[in-house]
Amino acid sequence: MAAERGARRLLSTSSFWLCCLLLLGRRASGAAATRSGSPPQSPESSIRTFTPFYFLVEPVDTLSVRGSSVILNCSAYSEPSPKIEWKKDGTFLNLVSDDRRQLLSDGSLFISSVVHSKHNKPDEGYYQCVATVDSLGTIVSRTAKLTIAGLPRFSSQPEPSSVYAGNSAILNCEVNADLVPFVRWEQNRQPLLLDDRVIKLPSGTLVISNATEGDEGLYRCIVEGGGPPKYSDEAELKVLPDPEVVPNLVFLKQPSSLVRVIGQSAVLPCVASGLPTPTIRWMKNEEALDVESSERLVLLAGGSLEISDVTEDDAGTYFCIADNGNETIEAQAELTVQVQPEFLKQPTNIYAHESMDIIFECEVTGKPTPTVKWVKNGDMVIPSDYFKIVKEHNLQVLGLVKSDEGFYQCIAENDVGNAQAGAQLIILEHDVAIPTLPPTSLTSATTDHLAPATTGPLPSAPRDVVASLVSTRFIKLTWRTPASDPHGDNLTYSVFYTKEGIARERVENTSRPGEMQVTIQNLMPATVYIFRVMAQNKHGSGESSAPLRVETQPEVQLPGPAPNIRAYATSPTSITVTWETPLSGNGEIQNYKLYYMEKGTDKEQDVDVSSHSHTISGLKKYTEYSFRVVAYNKHGPGVSTQDVAVRTFSDVPSAAPQNLSLEVRNSKSIVIHWQPPPPATQNGQITGYKIRYRKASRKSDVTETLVTGTQLSQLIEGLDRGTEYNFRVAALTINGTGPATDWLSAETFESDLDETRVPEVPSSLHVRPLVTSIVVSWTPPENQNIVVRGYAIGYGIGSPHAQTIKVDYKQRYYTIENLDPSSHYVITLKAFNNVGEGIPLYESAVTRPHTDTSEVDLFVINAPYTPVPDPTPMMPPVGVQASILSHDTIRITWADNSLPKHQKITDSRYYTVRWKTNIPANTKYKNANATTLSYLVTGLKPNTLYEFSVMVTKGRRSSTWSMTAHGTTFELVPTSPPKDVTVVSKEGKPRTIIVNWQPPSEANGKITGYIIYYSTDVNAEIHDWVIEPVVGNRLTHQIQELTLDTPYYFKIQARNSKGMGPMSEAVQFRTPKASGSAGKGSRLPDLGSEYKPPMSGSNSPHGSPTSSLDSNMLLVIIVSVGVITIVVVVIIAIFCTRRTTSHQKKKRAACKSVNGSHKYKGNSKDVKPPDLWIHHERLELKPIDKSPDPNPIMTDTPIPRNSQDITPVDNSMDSNIHQRRNSYRGHESEDSMSTLAGRRGMRPKMMMPFDTQPPQQSVRNTPSTDTMPASSSQTCCTDHQDPEGATSSSYLASSQEEDSGQSLPTAHVRPSHPLKSFAVPAVPPPGPPTYDPALPSTPLLSQQALNHHIHSVKTASIGTLGRSRPPMPVVVPSAPEVQETTRMLEDSESSYEPDELTKEMAHLEGLMKDLNAITTA
Repeated sequence: MAAERGARRLLSTSSFWLCCLLLLGRRASGAAATRSGSPPQSPESSIRTFTPFYFLVEPVDTLSVRGSSVILNCSAYSEPSPKIEWKKDGTFLNLVSDDRRQLLSDGSLFISSVVHSKHNKPDEGYYQCVATVDSLGTIVSRTAKLTIAGLPRFSSQPEPSSVYAGNSAILNCEVNADLVPFVRWEQNRQPLLLDDRVIKLPSGTLVISNATEGDEGLYRCIVEGGGPPKYSDEAELKVLPDPEVVPNLVFLKQPSSLVRVIGQSAVLPCVASGLPTPTIRWMKNEEALDVESSERLVLLAGGSLEISDVTEDDAGTYFCIADNGNETIEAQAELTVQVQPEFLKQPTNIYAHESMDIIFECEVTGKPTPTVKWVKNGDMVIPSDYFKIVKEHNLQVLGLVKSDEGFYQCIAENDVGNAQAGAQLIILEHDVAIPTLPPTSLTSATTDHLAPATTGPLPSAPRDVVASLVSTRFIKLTWRTPASDPHGDNLTYSVFYTKEGIARERVENTSRPGEMQVTIQNLMPATVYIFRVMAQNKHGSGESSAPLRVETQPEVQLPGPAPNIRAYATSPTSITVTWETPLSGNGEIQNYKLYYMEKGTDKEQDVDVSSHSHTISGLKKYTEYSFRVVAYNKHGPGVSTQDVAVRTFSDVPSAAPQNLSLEVRNSKSIVIHWQPPPPATQNGQITGYKIRYRKASRKSDVTETLVTGTQLSQLIEGLDRGTEYNFRVAALTINGTGPATDWLSAETFESDLDETRVPEVPSSLHVRPLVTSIVVSWTPPENQNIVVRGYAIGYGIGSPHAQTIKVDYKQRYYTIENLDPSSHYVITLKAFNNVGEGIPLYESAVTRPHTDTSEVDLFVINAPYTPVPDPTPMMPPVGVQASILSHDTIRITWADNSLPKHQKITDSRYYTVRWKTNIPANTKYKNANATTLSYLVTGLKPNTLYEFSVMVTKGRRSSTWSMTAHGTTFELVPTSPPKDVTVVSKEGKPRTIIVNWQPPSEANGKITGYIIYYSTDVNAEIHDWVIEPVVGNRLTHQIQELTLDTPYYFKIQARNSKGMGPMSEAVQFRTPKASGSAGKGSRLPDLGSEYKPPMSGSNSPHGSPTSSLDSNMLLVIIVSVGVITIVVVVIIAIFCTRRTTSHQKKKRAACKSVNGSHKYKGNSKDVKPPDLWIHHERLELKPIDKSPDPNPIMTDTPIPRNSQDITPVDNSMDSNIHQRRNSYRGHESEDSMSTLAGRRGMRPKMMMPFDTQPPQQSVRNTPSTDTMPASSSQTCCTDHQDPEGATSSSYLASSQEEDSGQSLPTAHVRPSHPLKSFAVPAVPPPGPPTYDPALPSTPLLSQQALNHHIHSVKTASIGTLGRSRPPMPVVVPSAPEVQETTRMLEDSESSYEPDELTKEMAHLEGLMKDLNAITTA
């Protein structure tokens, strides 16, 4: 027998491989690939191939009209050809005797004349095509809906209307949705042609945009849906001219929510009317839609939006915004996009053996989510023990039998449509191997070893099969190896089992070779099962063991869940629950237990019930509860029901609103504020509040006002001046009115007061110290025209910021309690209103010692408005302190008197910290919780005053808020640039511009200065831009002498005490073209009326030659002044020479030392008069003796504009005076000017003091002492500096003039070009230049010369101009007052010898000759 079975197995295997070769050969020769071929035959066994059987065409949803013909297409492919039948609404149609409906040759259904009436609709419904092949199976198509358009009915008809010319008009004509495609319009009973201006909306409504006179007429709509057409009423449309009164902007048609299927078109109507004619724009989810650049978005006539080929991304909220320049209105609508069912994974064909478990997989998607059902051979698969739906969509078949063969279809369906996909199941004989390795759709429990069997002996039956463990839901089987293979290490086993009396057998395989036990799961209790075991080796399956009959254990007889549990409220405090007897009681029910719990809590209560209903009373009003029921029998509790939730009825509130407050707005109105009642006492949804008020003097005259919704404040107007009113508030629910608050009084003002600013300082503050308290009294501010809403009293030991108490504006006394004896307290009083707190008034007091008994004299102060903190339930934290840590961080600390002395928290209390800024007053609080006695508040704004308070919470008890603490965060560098930068040309001066700006939005501190950068090249490095420093309190600046017809770029940077902020964006400005030539010999334009000629008689500020007329006049004035000055100097010098002593000669010698320092005695007679203006030594400008100022004023710097303005000259004279006079000073007018360096992108290098940086290098300082006279800062032997030095000196000196008390160090500058002189211009010789004397500008430096020590500071260089040269020291001299100069000239002795004066006079005469030569030229 074994040999015969082995031969049969070998023959079967050979036939299988032969069939595979034949199939490969047929596919290579061009036969059908996946669905081809009839099954090959073998002598004893065969493998049937999957038969191609599918639909070529499936029916689709169709709309038709009564009396027309309809074709529902259907075509299926199979060999042999299938038989086609049709179902309507799930029932097969009998088409043999039907004269209206017939089956076409390709399987389509033809309905010759659709029948449809109000009571007879035989053709409307759902149709399905069914294809059958005998001995193979059946498949069904998707279902298609045939809709028959009903009789025309107008839900709205056109109405007479008018439209202004150029506006839009709409005419409604709405019919049932099925007939919309059959609607058309007529004008004056002529067909209306639609175009881009006149359109028909999908609803049938007609839209006419940009109306003209030609649009006037009679309009009607016609429905032609089979049968005679139906006409609507006629409506006349009139086109009106522009009205005298402009109509408001209104919507004629607003968009409505829309549902569309992917791929369809969607039209969102939006039509508005108004004058001027409005424009329509669309937004989606708050993002503007670019209709012009989109291919799928079209703006229709009137402004409606059409979206073609809708996708899922188009879903969202759309906003239609109409704007006509005067007003804007908007409407919104939701677009929902649905998606038909689509298969992500279709079922696949499966080969299997009997007793196996298989799974057909099917994954679908769609919107809404599709539902899935399975069909086998055209019949619905009903889930059972052997047919199960797993993982929502997959079909599992357990214990296959031969009759399970056939076609299985997965049908997915949602609101949009349905789709189907199918697969074939073929069950092979046991001796035929499954030709898939491994079968992907077989379950792991039934995966056979599918390798082709080889010839050899098969195992015998396993021995001693027993059920070693039997439970209610599983059985464990064990056995011994077959007698034919005592070791059995390579054997695998299959356990076949079935219910007794059921032919369907299932199989379970061992997990590894040699294993001789299996646990069968998912069995039914108290059920008999038949088991048998087979062994397999490499040759195949052996003999089966004898059947084993085993019965599972019965389950404990416990009740099931009680069905139909219901709960409903019967009153505001009671709920009734009902249920029925459990269906699977499994014994007599003894009683029930009803469990219930308040929602939001975790404490469940229960009550024993013997009947099927129970009413629970004493519940909270308007509170949600959950209920469940458990049935009990003699074995114990059964299965609980699901929870059901219900809320008790609402009732009137049981408490009054909270925190009622009154705010007097003016002489005729009062604002009343309140908070809702506590949540536990609201007893329902608060629907509004009732406000009652009356005059305090008239008890009976009561006025009521209702406030609806959740509004928590109300303005009461129309009150009498200077009158006291009483107010009370009660909350409302749908059940009625709750209790009202107590009466609260407020008095209107006698006259309307100002609340646009904070109150002024209180006029007086008096304190009376006692042992543990201080009595504070005060009087209101003198200015009674500003609203005062209350007073803030701050107090503390050594600081008034430890505690703060706020009292009513009527109060004039307050007693500060719980103070320490013999302690020095500082008290502050501030009046406040809604704008903020006013200026504080300070007072101090020392509490009396404990031994002082004079406190018995304390008089009682009536303070009815004092807010006394409620000592219950908890005391608020005390000693709240705010410690500023940085620009955005403040640490809040406090103490808790309810804690032990060591202030250690051992319970579950926590603290809530709240904070806000003081201005504006309506800023909302921010909160944070802490479990320690401190909290780090971060994310604050720099340089901002905050107030903080703390409360403590422990369980359900909370304290009131503590006294407030205040703190101002540190400054931070500006984080935004100056804004609104504009550049304009000065009228009448094309070469002068005015730069205006506004402070940065985020200054983060006091702005101390600005720097203006400008350049002709916007891409130049920033260090190549020219700079103009400006003092921080100015927002405008002038720059002169720019090149005409040239574009300039400007940036501005702000600075505070922390540093420089970001630069603004570059602003471009092109100077205007010249009205005339400014070449040689012509007058330099735009000097203006404020231009002052330089006292040194130099040319224009940058060496440009002036006109002969202006030059002559200028030189005549200079020569006249010079002659007068020389005469005066000579007279004084002769007078002083006679009083020369040897002592002065020594002093002069010391003065002419190399370092140039001056050492005088503190005697006015030793004071040397001011030097002559012209010297042959170098000019040494010493700093003005002032106290250091951390914020030096930034000034302008005159710089040449272009290369034409710079003429090489002889270095014989200095133009320092003119440059100083041209420097900007803080106290000068806004017309003070500066000049731009346009010297081919170069600029001067200046040294600017920075207040935030310490000195890092030593500079030369001029020593001074307190005994030195005021003129000691004037040089007697002054070194001359090149003009660049003069420029920087002018900058520093004018900075000093702005802020008295500033002491500037010597500044190092880089000279760039030689000075201009009176001589004929000539190229300077190479080598070290010689310098002519310079003229000190006494008027510009006339300051109080305070003899302080000079401070050295670090300087920062800004830019370069001209060739590089080593830095040279410049010392700025301190100039004496004019009166002091006169006194020095009169009282001092001459320090000049006659021969020196003679040399000076000779030099002056030579200079005068040069001036005359220039004048005559």
